[in-house]
Formats: sequence, C-alpha cells, structure tokens
Amino acid sequence: MNKVLIIDDDKELCVLMTKCIEQEKLTVVIANGGIEGLRILGENKDTCSLIILDIMMPDLDGFQVLQQIRRTSNVPVLMLTAKSDEEDKVSGLRMGADDYLTKPFSINELMARVNSLIRRYTLLNPDSSAEADCMTFQGMTIDSLNRLVFKGNEQIELTGKEFDLLSFLASNKGKVFTKKQIYTQVWAEEYAFDDSNIMSFISKLRKKIEPDPEHPFYILTVRGVGYRFNREA
Repeated sequence: MNKVLIIDDDKELCVLMTKCIEQEKLTVVIANGGIEGLRILGENKDTCSLIILDIMMPDLDGFQVLQQIRRTSNVPVLMLTAKSDEEDKVSGLRMGADDYLTKPFSINELMARVNSLIRRYTLLNPDSSAEADCMTFQGMTIDSLNRLVFKGNEQIELTGKEFDLLSFLASNKGKVFTKKQIYTQVWAEEYAFDDSNIMSFISKLRKKIEPDPEHPFYILTVRGVGYRFNREA
C-alpha cells in the first residue's frame, strides 16, 4: 500500500517528483507513457494508493489513460497539465480525476496534494468492509458511515438533508424518482412539500457538488417526471 505511480513522459520531472515523494516514505513507480502506465498499474493494482498522470503524452493522452483506469479502479488520480484551460479541468474531473495541478507547480503544493489524496484514500479504504460504506463515482466519494462527501480532495459541506438527498439518489444510481417519491424517502413523511421546495434543494445541492451546476453531471433532470443520479458517474 502507499505506492505512487507516476505516468509522465517528462523524465526530468519524474526524477524530481520521485525524490520528493520518497522523502515521505512512499514507494514510487515511474511510467514514461500511457500504455506503459496501464501495464504497470495492472501489475501493482493492489498496492497503488495514488496515480500522478500527465495529460500530454505521445502514445495515449491522460484522458484516454484515465478512462481505462476508471473501468477497473477507484485509486485517486492527480492530473498534471501544462494548460490552465478550465475546460480541460472540468473534463478530467468528469472522467474521474480527483485533483488537478497546472505546470509549473511548486513541490510544496505537489506534496500537499499527494499527502491529502493518499490520506483520504487510506482512510476510506482501510479494508473491504469500509469500502461497503463508501460510494465512489467519477470525481466524488460519498462516505455513508461518517456522512462525508469529497469532491476530488476537497470535503464538501452539506446539510443533513442535502446529504440524505444525495445519498438516496446515488445509492439508486440510474433510477428515476418523482419529487413525491424523493420527499417520501428522504423526509420520511407523507408528501406535504411543494415541488418548488424540492427543486430548491436539488439546486442548492448541485451548486455544491457539480463541476458545472448549469450543466449537471451527477443529478440529472428527467423532464416531466423527476430526477435520477447519472448511471455513467
């Protein structure tokens, strides 16, 4: 456990990051391309606690590698890019990246992100029984046991009912619910809430968890019916 896989074709940067990460008593494995990185991950899947993934690589770009990683693993992914384009960041988070660093970055900032991601992953995944209390999606983790929500490495502050609403929809991923069904399940009362209040709760929750609240990824509206949690998340 606590092995860091760096996938980046910048060999000098890899050496620098390795020296810094190893000072934290962590083991580092380097891949200088996307294809090599996926192979190494397959060989170290059970011991890898973090992947540092560059976007711009000659064989497979970081987005392609990330998509393949998320098919089989929920290990945290910290993406590196020379771009500061907001669209790149949103795309990476939607595909399942946990955090982002734009080159050039300071070593102190890198190590803060590395330690935070590994600490959270280790906390939420100490054994298989703990995993059952967590729901992991693209860019977001819901810890049902401790009633915590993380987006990337950031803890999202939700009210009690906001957490209940998110947890209910996420645990029924892909299922469509009417506003009345949502109220009955989340508030555990006979339906006495008007639709505008349910919509207000959804709107507030989206502002806290969605990469782009105007174009929701997690909580989707089913026109004329109600809402569902994105089955692709």
